[in-house]
Amino acid sequence: MPGGPIPGVRTSVRIVVVGDRATGKSSLIAAAASETFSREVPPVLPPTRLPADFYPDNVPITIIDTSSSLENRGRLAEELKRADAVVLTYACDQPTTLNRISSFWLYELRRLEVRVPVVIVGCKLDRRDEEYNLNIVMAPIMRQFREIETCIECSAANLLQIPEVFYYAQKAVLHPTAPLFDQETQALKPRCMRALKRIFVLFDLDMDSALNDEELNEFQVKCFNAPLQPAEIVGVKRVVQDKLPQGVNELGLTLTGFLFLHALFIERGRIETTWTVLRKFGYSNELRLRDDYLPMPLKKAPDQSFQLTSEAVEFLKGVFSTFDDNKDDVLRNAELEDLFSTAPESPWDEAPYKDAVQRTPLGGLSLSGFLSEWALMTLLDPVKSLANLIYIGYNCNAASALNITRRRSIDRKRQQTERDVFQCFVFGPKKAGKSALLMSLLGRPFSDNYVPTTSEQYVVNVVEQHAGKKKTLVLREIPEDGVKKLLSNKESLAVCDVAIFVYDSSSKYSLRRASELLLDVTKQGEETGFSMPCLLVAAKHDLDSYPTAMEESAKICQGIGIDEPIHVSVKERDLNNVFSKLVNAAENPHLSVPETDAGRNRKWYRQLISRSLIFVSVGAATAFVGMAAYRAYAARKNSAS
Repeated sequence: MPGGPIPGVRTSVRIVVVGDRATGKSSLIAAAASETFSREVPPVLPPTRLPADFYPDNVPITIIDTSSSLENRGRLAEELKRADAVVLTYACDQPTTLNRISSFWLYELRRLEVRVPVVIVGCKLDRRDEEYNLNIVMAPIMRQFREIETCIECSAANLLQIPEVFYYAQKAVLHPTAPLFDQETQALKPRCMRALKRIFVLFDLDMDSALNDEELNEFQVKCFNAPLQPAEIVGVKRVVQDKLPQGVNELGLTLTGFLFLHALFIERGRIETTWTVLRKFGYSNELRLRDDYLPMPLKKAPDQSFQLTSEAVEFLKGVFSTFDDNKDDVLRNAELEDLFSTAPESPWDEAPYKDAVQRTPLGGLSLSGFLSEWALMTLLDPVKSLANLIYIGYNCNAASALNITRRRSIDRKRQQTERDVFQCFVFGPKKAGKSALLMSLLGRPFSDNYVPTTSEQYVVNVVEQHAGKKKTLVLREIPEDGVKKLLSNKESLAVCDVAIFVYDSSSKYSLRRASELLLDVTKQGEETGFSMPCLLVAAKHDLDSYPTAMEESAKICQGIGIDEPIHVSVKERDLNNVFSKLVNAAENPHLSVPETDAGRNRKWYRQLISRSLIFVSVGAATAFVGMAAYRAYAARKNSAS
């Protein structure tokens, strides 16, 4: 790889050589470095460096020799934990050392949690008396220990296959097989196929599911900086067609053929070809886009958030339409899987995205639900959102996809916000009705079965306001047992646009506990500067409330300076426009912000100091003007006399 380091490729490789005593470790290293054999080699060599131009990848190698003695086990463990690859040796003339590979050394590497490629090397090949088939001997061991990259035998005395040992070790680091290819099934792994499919789609400019000669040439130039000659293109397609007839059709090389070609490269030992292609399009060894391929906007303050730009939203609407095969305005599961077939996996298969949006009875996603999932992912994990935009074909930079909102502290001062996505924290005691309220945002039916919430959960939907204006509302349920942990993070409330405190309107204890949580959150907001509008929600309004409920709840609201509780009954589908009221509160960040007595006193004190400073500054200015007038008068008087 001439011309300097390539992003995502290591600039050096550290190989640690281990094995039983007298298996030829030091002689192997010395012969590789000097390209000669010496009978006088120290028991343990100092670190040995092979220069960058030693192998075609132009990456220098540092080789660490080790001792297998008991007193050096601590140092051995330290070196192994720093290794990029391990060369594990046995002596071809000592069968017991080969047995120890699988009975001790490979288990020891696992015990030490050394998760790097391993190359098994048989040294002293020139001394072996008994002939055996290495593949037959090693096959069961390689099946049991998948970390083994390859096996090779060599002779330092005869300089036989010495350079190959460290070439394979380096290659296992720079171009690992495990992420791409399943040795047992002899097939590309699913994530590799998805990455290659994305690249195929990028070059299929006419979208006919085949790469014609021109598109194949564009691919070749982009990845390898050299065009294919017409005869070479014919040769490539002939190789594919001979082995896999469906890999080529009258339009060109199909996706099936494209994938087959890369499997063929790997089977023939040319895995670096596939890695060159993948790294050209930003992939790491985990087959995800590297950080340098995801240039995020400048760092944001804790009370800022990311939203999709209108350009990104329009792109997603187009993608939705493209993959809605039957044009029923719903993406079925199969269509959604096809949409994300060029991503490492579907990003919404697990929490917090799974079950976070409204779905059709058959599990499909409407356009509103589709965009809501994207809004939630952008809010919680903007890097993941940007990566998935790129996976599904968004070619513009991050600045055109993501927008950083204004700080909430500034919104409060200006008494307005420009946000389109609001995050609402949902607090409340157990059995207050928090989860039922979340489910009602998604239009799901009420259930009498109580299932305690043990971890945070999210739901998201679009809420229509006056004059057809639409905002996206994210509800984040905080279990009662999780409030203390949440508030232990001083910046935890920075991302909250509005908070609600849900209580069971038929339970005196529930109201008292909700008011305690409200007070805790209010104090935290005052101390950190991340206060937000807060509302009380009296749930289960279909049940009979206790006699003093209205009076007590009104007193709590008046004492802390927020609106009276919103009464709802999810069971009777009487939601009292609660979600619209939440959005309205978030849109007016200066209203319904609770204050404790201590908070009011601090606020009053700051205002008093501010007025005093203004008075002092005005007085000082008046004195300055008076002094200037006096000096002017004195100057005129002196000149007259």
